[in-house]
Formats: sequence, structure tokens, C-alpha cells
Amino acid sequence: MDSFYKVLSSEEQTLAASNDYNFDHPGAFDFELLVATLRKLKLGKSVKIPVYDFTTHGRQKDWKNVYGASVIIFEGIMSFADKELLQLLDMKIFVDTDSDIRLVRRLRRDITERGRDIEGVIKQYNKFVKPAFEQYIEPTMRLADIVVPRGGGNMVAIDLIVQHVHSQLEERELSVRALLASAQQTQPLPQTLSVLESTPQVKGLHTIIRNKETSRDEFIFYSKRLMRLLIEHALTFLPSQACVVQTPQGEEYEGRSFNGKGITGVSVLRAGETMEPALKAVCKDVRIGKILIQTNLDSGEPELHYLRLPKDISEDHVILMDSTVSTGAAAMMAVRVLLDHEVQEEKIVLVSLLMAELGVHSVAYAFPKVKIITTAVDKSLDDLLHVLPGIGDFGDRYFGTDGADSCSDEDQERPSH
Repeated sequence: MDSFYKVLSSEEQTLAASNDYNFDHPGAFDFELLVATLRKLKLGKSVKIPVYDFTTHGRQKDWKNVYGASVIIFEGIMSFADKELLQLLDMKIFVDTDSDIRLVRRLRRDITERGRDIEGVIKQYNKFVKPAFEQYIEPTMRLADIVVPRGGGNMVAIDLIVQHVHSQLEERELSVRALLASAQQTQPLPQTLSVLESTPQVKGLHTIIRNKETSRDEFIFYSKRLMRLLIEHALTFLPSQACVVQTPQGEEYEGRSFNGKGITGVSVLRAGETMEPALKAVCKDVRIGKILIQTNLDSGEPELHYLRLPKDISEDHVILMDSTVSTGAAAMMAVRVLLDHEVQEEKIVLVSLLMAELGVHSVAYAFPKVKIITTAVDKSLDDLLHVLPGIGDFGDRYFGTDGADSCSDEDQERPSH
């Protein structure tokens, strides 16, 4: 909440410099910006957070990016002071700490971190901080769902909070998983999915790259052939418009041209990167971005580790490339990142050599406007979430980082890089 102090006028700046401005009053905070920011975060969107300089009492020029998450922790002494803000909080916690400890902490922080002198800190504490606590903060304790005495040392209270958060996450996740499982068993594949026609050529390419005895050189060669066919197929889903050109013979030809500002390819590292040459071969001057997503081995959740996207990507049609998709977790996070950067959902085309039915349903359920393009959809997953019958670990087979006969299916949710 300290990031959302209001921008001070010149008169207020003078008061702040002499410790005569009340930063411990609800009026000192920009609640309008704060509420709008939290709303966007709760929708899973990225936001820009102001960076407040406590030495100059002003906002810095550069703001920091914060991405939406499963759990958002919002902290501040006036967290319960605004009714609209209060309605956004799913769990309200009041941390009650002894007044002497609060004073010592404030002295230490303001002197060492904010360049204040001890006299100024004590003056501000007696004039503004203590009265504000008694008038605006302490009364809001009754609004809290949980009151935690002794702060961070109260491990019993912390464990209860953590358990409640876990239970809420599991409850929401289970309901979504049950819906997806039901869809996989009873619903047809979504209309947003397009599978490359299984011609004898395509079937033959799959036979070669699925064969565990195929050498690495042959695996790379025939994978590239399949990628080229896949990318060509994906481009047919980009918008086009009628146009007329003059042939060298002076005749008119009624054709079609791309109806958009630009095309950007974004690869999910590392295996998705293998599809970039095929895209560059058929899209002149295409821009390329990269996303690295890895699974947290403790939580099992995908995490964003690296991101590089071209500027102004929000106006482009985006070809999102991942070699294989099993559960869809990494692909969904990648789509979420693109949406965070204002790319329109209907302008995203997810392209993958091989997908599992669960992954298709998951992506389509989460993002119904995203087009999904693949060369084949396999029926099932094993207990380790590997696609069956599958293709093996595409990245390991392509880059030669593991023996082809010992690799496992994965959709770049656990890449080594």
C-alpha cells in the first residue's frame, strides 16, 4: 500500500520535508488507483505499480510490472479504511503488534532506509502516527477475519492462514479439474481446434518421429518437415482480404492479402524454439519473442522464468509455438502472459506438433477465442502426465540431451535450459 501514496503538491512537499504532513491519514493514499490496480490483478492481468520515493516524497519515473497470480498478498496499515477496497479482499488479516515494538521498528526503518533524523521521526510519530492508529487503524480490527497477535512469531496463526489459503486453492482447482475431466470424456473436441489433415505424407512423418528407434538426425529432419506443414496450415487462419494486382502480362489477378498490422512468433522454450525456422521461412520479417516456463517441483505449478517480447506486440497476430502439449498448463500460462501484454485473445494462434485431448480441452476452456492448431491429438496421459502413445520428450530427442529410448512425453512444462 505504501506504493500508492498520492502525488503531493508543492505546498504539501514543503510540509512533508518538515515532518508536518500526515502520511498516516486515509486521505494520503490514492485509493482510486489502488482499487483499479487490485481489480486488474484479481482478473489475472498485469499491472504497473508506482514506485514511491520516501526520501523525496514523490513517485519515481519508472513503475514496476506485477503479474496476476493465484494468491495476491496486499499489505498496508489502511487496508480496511476504504469500503470499495474492503470488498476486494477474500481474507482480511489484522496483525496486532505491541506499540513499543511498532515505535522501535519505525525508528529503525525511517532512520536507516529513509534518511530521517530521530527527532523528526519521534515528532511525526507523536503528532500523526499514534493518533492515526487510534482513530483509523485500531477500530478496523473488528472488520478482520483473523487477528494475529505477536505478528510473525505466531506460527499457529500463520499455519491456520496457510491452511485456509491452500483449501481455497484446492477447492477452486478441483471444480475446474472436474469440469475439464467431464469435458474430456463427454464433449467433442472444441471448434477452435484444427488438426492438419492426416494424409499419407503426414502419417508417414508421424511414423518416423514417433518411432523410438529413429536416429537423432532423422528425427530432426522429419520434424522440420512436419513443422513446415503445420506452420503453413496455421497461417491459413490469419485474417485476409481480397485484393487485385497486375500481372506482368498486364492482366488483373484477384487474390488475397494479410489483413493485419503484423505477425509475431513466440516460442515456449526450449522445444518451441525449434519451430522458429519454419515460421521464418514462410513469414518474411516476422518478429520473434521467447518465454521460458518451468514447473515448480514442490508445488507442481508452472512458473514464468524468462520473458522477451517485441515492443508493440499488442497490435500483432501472435503464433504461439510449443512442440507438444499434454496438460496444457504451460501453454495456458504462455497465453496468459500474452494477454497480460494486451494481445487480443482472438489474435493468438497456439501451434503444437502434438497435443493430448486434456491439453486441448484445458486451453479451449480457459481461452475460448484462441485458435489451436496441431498435427495430431492423442487420447490419453499416463500417471506422470506423459502423452500416450506420444512422441517422447521432444526437446531431449531434438537437442540430443537424452537417449531417445529413455525419454518421456512432456509439453515443456519441465524444460531443462
